[in-house]
Amino acid sequence: MELIDLTLIWIAIIGLGVFMYVLMDGFDLGVGILFPFAPDEEARDTMMNTVAPVWDGNETWLILGGAGLLAAFPLVYAVFLPALYIGVFLLLAGLIFRGVAFEFRFKANRSKYLWNWSFFGGSLVASFAQGAVVGAYIQGFEVDGFTYVGGPLDWLTPFTVMTGLALVCGYTLLGATWLILKTEGALQDWAYSVARWMLGAVMLFFAVISIWTPLAEARVMERWLGNIEWLWIFPLVTLAAAAWLWQAIEKRREGIPFIATLTLFITFYAGLLISMWPLAVPPEHTFWDAASAPESQLFLLLGVLFITPVILGYTAWTYWVFRGKVRAGEGYH
Repeated sequence: MELIDLTLIWIAIIGLGVFMYVLMDGFDLGVGILFPFAPDEEARDTMMNTVAPVWDGNETWLILGGAGLLAAFPLVYAVFLPALYIGVFLLLAGLIFRGVAFEFRFKANRSKYLWNWSFFGGSLVASFAQGAVVGAYIQGFEVDGFTYVGGPLDWLTPFTVMTGLALVCGYTLLGATWLILKTEGALQDWAYSVARWMLGAVMLFFAVISIWTPLAEARVMERWLGNIEWLWIFPLVTLAAAAWLWQAIEKRREGIPFIATLTLFITFYAGLLISMWPLAVPPEHTFWDAASAPESQLFLLLGVLFITPVILGYTAWTYWVFRGKVRAGEGYH
């Protein structure tokens, strides 16, 4: 009998990687979604400069989570890739378009507007695809043993469209509060206005998805009803975080709106984990079913335990170096 459950350790590592990616890449995807609606071209320059020093480092967490998933839970890859091939392709294509736009927009003259739209389109598509993939995970996969037997578009349903749009609004809120933190003047005033509207949209989607999910998925309903004596804490914390965010916006705080939005995402993420635990490939296979051999997990764990503090260290250093306001005419580029 194992003294240490390596599968639990890997669940924590991958959960951390995915969570850090959602929080840290979420705000720069949100900035991209807001791009066409900015007050003017100078505002767009400033918006891009707020995320230019950190966006590529943020995506390191996606690589950590994805590579760890392949190594520690190969069954997840065996089912997710054929089931979500189109959604994952859209996600990666969006990230590529966005990355190219970062580098080319500041060097373009007459074609700058094309890169503006590339930045927006890549951010929008990547955000929607991520939300749709989460929705597909919630609704489950058609499998025969360890083989996916569904169709290539089974992931695209009204429910996953709803979760995709919800994440787009969530990232937009995160991007708006990031701009509140990093900018000033007219651009910051505009970001305050956007944050108010996006908070309303996010809470509307939260209510709809909270009702739709247990009605559509019996296992989620059973989980919620079976633990109702303590699960009520999560919607209460979510509402408290939303009220905190609204108050911070109305009082024109600068740092608190971003922190409150991160708190909202934490409660959403915790609610998802609790609703789906311990399923890695719903509706049948748990993380332990999907796990690789303990020897493989242990071998790979040694490398991950070395590299994770390095990632945390240079991420913290980057944010420290580029702290403070970003003003027009200043920035990374």
